[in-house]
Amino acid sequence: MGQPADLEARVTALETQVHDLDERVRHSEHDAAAARVLAGGADRDVAEIRREIRDFREQNTRVLSAMRDDLVDFRSAVAENFARVDEKFAQADENFARVDRGFAEMRGKLDATAAGQQQIADMLRLLIARDEGQEAPG
Repeated sequence: MGQPADLEARVTALETQVHDLDERVRHSEHDAAAARVLAGGADRDVAEIRREIRDFREQNTRVLSAMRDDLVDFRSAVAENFARVDEKFAQADENFARVDRGFAEMRGKLDATAAGQQQIADMLRLLIARDEGQEAPG
């Protein structure tokens, strides 16, 4: 009879262990289900973040392309305006050169006029000196 009592204690111990294991399995299943829910949420979050990053990257690309186009247009406009400024400076330089030539021409004419006037003054002095050298009629 020692065996049956020992058997009963062993069976009771096994039943307790099975009950504990059953409880642990239920908790593990519950934890696994919760982990699957969390993992699913994380997957959705990751997918959403990926979509947001993709959208941001596309928007960033559009902005950079627009900025590049604006810079190309700006550079063209600046180059065009500098070309106009250079053209205006060239016209101003031509006009100044024309004025300089006009002044040189006028200087030449004034020098010629002064030389002519000097000749006239010299002749007048000669005539006055000649007339003064004669006796005045009385």
